[in-house]
Amino acid sequence: MIAPHGPRKKLVGRILSEKEGKKRREEAHSFDKITLSGFALSELDNIACGLYSPLTGFMTEESYRSVIEEMCLPDGTIWPIPIVLPIEKGLASNLRIGEPVALYGADGQIYGIMWVEEIFQRDVNTEARAVFGTTSPRHPGVKHIVDGPKWLLGGEIQLVARVPVPIAEARFDPLETRAMFEQRDWSTVVAFQTRNPIHRAHEYLQKSALEIVDGLFVNPLIGMTKPGDIPAAVRMDCYRVMMENYFPSDRVILGTFPAPMRYAGPREAVFHAICRKNYGCTHIIIGRDHAGVGDYYGTYAAQEIFDRFTPEELGITPLKFEHAFYCKRCGQMATRKTCPHGKDEHVFLSGTKVRELLRKGKSLPGEFTRPEVAQILKNSM
Repeated sequence: MIAPHGPRKKLVGRILSEKEGKKRREEAHSFDKITLSGFALSELDNIACGLYSPLTGFMTEESYRSVIEEMCLPDGTIWPIPIVLPIEKGLASNLRIGEPVALYGADGQIYGIMWVEEIFQRDVNTEARAVFGTTSPRHPGVKHIVDGPKWLLGGEIQLVARVPVPIAEARFDPLETRAMFEQRDWSTVVAFQTRNPIHRAHEYLQKSALEIVDGLFVNPLIGMTKPGDIPAAVRMDCYRVMMENYFPSDRVILGTFPAPMRYAGPREAVFHAICRKNYGCTHIIIGRDHAGVGDYYGTYAAQEIFDRFTPEELGITPLKFEHAFYCKRCGQMATRKTCPHGKDEHVFLSGTKVRELLRKGKSLPGEFTRPEVAQILKNSM
């Protein structure tokens, strides 16, 4: 099976046992307390379960700068996205280097312990330009860091309780997915990342990839997304009905990806690939405008960024697909590589157009999505 990301080639495990967690929770009553946002809580859990291997905590300034400027950790390991813990200035001034702090959720529950290694300032403009390619606050990823606290806390963590997630029954840690792939005797597994409901173009890409690998891991993102995106529960219902009716059950696994959406385009595509490598996937589908938003990135920029890395550096293979559509003349799904006909013969609906049709109570065309999915989406409006 493919090794996890990083030079140690081992999954990080920072989740304490029930007994150890209870002891830490009792000790934590005397620690300084930090209440984390939902975004930061999900990052905490993802570090602890090994999804963000080789990270063992929130980044220090050296790692933060290295990721922004070089797209790698200080040891040279490819890593494209800062994983940081923002805190307010007033709180930062009261913390002590080398001391543990207790990490709480807005629900008043303690979820983790962190050893404060560094307190430093976020370089908002430099980070925005490097990660998102823009400093415009209209970009949802830029807006998130502009609106948030400007001080960052770096240090290793331990998890004393799992962070709740939507659709918990479909959350599988990397240790679990690797066991599932091994049980099914899958030596090659392709991951599919999405934040949108499944449609015929998605289905076409997934089944095309499934022709050349042993198994498919459909891994919808259920973390924080921007306003207007379809809710995670609705998206999962769409995927479940597709798995039941249109995919071979012995060759597909459906599991959630509990990370927030950053809309960082090319850099986030690499980040998504690394996380799926930690799950045990050998390939990942990278389609049109992967992790993009608006017109901030080129149509295939998220594919082109992978050309910067050697196979050894990244360790997971991107499957680069053209934009897919239904061609009325061909009578099937196709891409510009396989279809000679003009755009007037193609059926493609943007997310905006889909939401507009649904709000008006109109049906989605069968060439765009399966009827079962169309009904779920219609009922959700």
